[in-house]
Amino acid sequence: MDQPTERNRLDDEESPYLRQHADNPVNWQPWDEQALEAAREQDKPIFLSIGYSACHWCHVMADESFADEEVAEVLNENFVPIKVDREERPDVDSIYMTVCQLVSGRGGWPLSAWLTPEGKPFFVGTYFPKESQQNQPGFLELCQGLSESWSNPEERPEMENRAEQWTDAAKDRLEETPDAVAGSEPPSSDVLERVADAAVRSADRRNGGFGSGGPKFPQPSRLQVLARAFDRTGNDQYRDVLEESLDAMASGGLYDHVGGGFHRYCVDADWTVPHFEKMLYDNAEIPRAFLTGYQLTDEERYAEVVHETLEFVDRELTHEDGGFFSTLDAQSEDPETGEHEEGVFYVWTPGEVQEVLGDETTADLFCDRYDITLSGNFEGTSQPNRVRSIESLSDEYDLAEDEIQERLESARETLFEAREQRPRPNRDEKVLAGWNGLMITTCAEAALVLGEDEYAEMATDALEFVRDRLWDDDEQRLSRRFKDGDVAIDGYLEDYAFLARGALTCYEATGEVDHLAFALELARVIDAEFWDSEAGTLYFTPESGESLVTRPQELGDQSTPAAAGVAVNVLLALDHFADDEFADIASSVLETHANRIESNALEHATLALGADRLEAGPLEVTVAASDLPEPWRAAFAQEYYPDRLLARRPPTEDGLAEWLEVLDLEVCRDRTCSPPTQEVDDALEWLESRTDHTNTLDESPF
Repeated sequence: MDQPTERNRLDDEESPYLRQHADNPVNWQPWDEQALEAAREQDKPIFLSIGYSACHWCHVMADESFADEEVAEVLNENFVPIKVDREERPDVDSIYMTVCQLVSGRGGWPLSAWLTPEGKPFFVGTYFPKESQQNQPGFLELCQGLSESWSNPEERPEMENRAEQWTDAAKDRLEETPDAVAGSEPPSSDVLERVADAAVRSADRRNGGFGSGGPKFPQPSRLQVLARAFDRTGNDQYRDVLEESLDAMASGGLYDHVGGGFHRYCVDADWTVPHFEKMLYDNAEIPRAFLTGYQLTDEERYAEVVHETLEFVDRELTHEDGGFFSTLDAQSEDPETGEHEEGVFYVWTPGEVQEVLGDETTADLFCDRYDITLSGNFEGTSQPNRVRSIESLSDEYDLAEDEIQERLESARETLFEAREQRPRPNRDEKVLAGWNGLMITTCAEAALVLGEDEYAEMATDALEFVRDRLWDDDEQRLSRRFKDGDVAIDGYLEDYAFLARGALTCYEATGEVDHLAFALELARVIDAEFWDSEAGTLYFTPESGESLVTRPQELGDQSTPAAAGVAVNVLLALDHFADDEFADIASSVLETHANRIESNALEHATLALGADRLEAGPLEVTVAASDLPEPWRAAFAQEYYPDRLLARRPPTEDGLAEWLEVLDLEVCRDRTCSPPTQEVDDALEWLESRTDHTNTLDESPF
């Protein structure tokens, strides 16, 4: 019998997900050279399990199989078991999830993959029960069978051949780029309407969102496309689908009506029951879509969702020094059973509401408003959904609408305080550079759109946190993860691109040139480490990073916007501030992938936004003033102008010289400018007279 793999090494890791498995009898290894070398030396296949700390089915499989001594014995003797936190290693996750989707047509977490010692997959799946159930194989039986086949000289060559084929398929999907075609060009702005039309066709016009059934995912990138397409074309259908989706997400169970913030997705068609985990990236990108909705419609209800969500983030996902944590678990302890159950922290019964509030009328109002019923909508309890209007409650209860609103808000506050006494979901306190970049962007944009200085402070505090702990100024390199003082993992394209966008938006919100300089530094590393001029693409992993079985690209939007798409957009935005060839890189990426974007536009929404930005050009509003005057903020930030860039610079020659020195520029670059003006109405009138957006509006110093 082969020598078993060494001890479980996950106790040495900082990832909360990995540490959750440190007490398993399985001798888990982290993904590192020591584990991979052990597989090669012992000629053992790797069992790779990928998940994340807030993943419900990851917990289920851990309890059923990984905590089981019988399963552990099989894994330890016949495999090198490796655990990966997908939030720390999205590169590893991308490769094997792609194989899973290619082979089975679906994916998800936990991801289970069996690999050759060289890391090439020969069997993949997601969740497996310990014992066979219906048509689903049992995990124990599967491991035993695969081990026997690997040890059989007649069967192993077939497994290795399959591993080669699947790896080649993954390379073809993730790494390869189409051959250059003479005369090819980036997609035109027409691709924006193609995405918007596809979004409308896939829209659920009854329940909001996309797709006719469940589960329902937020899809914020599609919402941004709909907004911009409406602005370009005036097609009311685009705005209607946008509003229907925003309203459904804000009123349904996806939203936490008691404490603010968004859950991951809803399991049903009508947004009633969520998957209860709360992810930082959702609570960044969804509110950003609501900011867009507010700019387009001036509907205060959209701004209110942003206020409540950022209050939740500040309260529950913020490090005391400013960075943002990653997730809140879907599960928490049920006080009655002592077991960890999904959603128990968030749900209510009518009796609980009555007991907490005391006043029968107020309790009834809250239950009617938020669908808290005896039968419930989730395992005999109710996840709050806003199902009744204030007007209908006013008619039924014969109370003034103002009084009902006051009672409901008082009830919400009281229920929130009561909920705070419940056992809380676990919090994954990793601080990830890229996810922080998403949240920084939203906070800074909220400061501009809503005129709230506290949001600018949230943004800049987090930016400084990440910069101080994860950015090596000497090496000009970014690490991905900070946890309890420990810094690890080379940054990926999403880390650089998302953070660069965040830094740029902080510059817009505050006028601090240092934030702009940092965005430029990050963009230059994107050029140096991720741009491949021969392939004409941006890869997800750095050129100097770890070599895997393939080097992935991230072109399509998933739970986060496509890293390549955000990079293209931020490079275009920064091009006017530097002598680097940022726009050429962005244009080349769009040209390389033009056929992919045009043929499957809906899955490449962020790249389509980049194509539109490239053709339309930026609306750059240069404000030469010490502070951004309120009329200018209201005109150019509160109103919807796609690709608006507020470029603030000092009003004096000496100040401008220092500003340029920080950016390492000698002179301002040539632009098409409006006449300088102190009157915002003059600037708006001039803007309306122009047919393009490649302009600068220069606000003279007061």
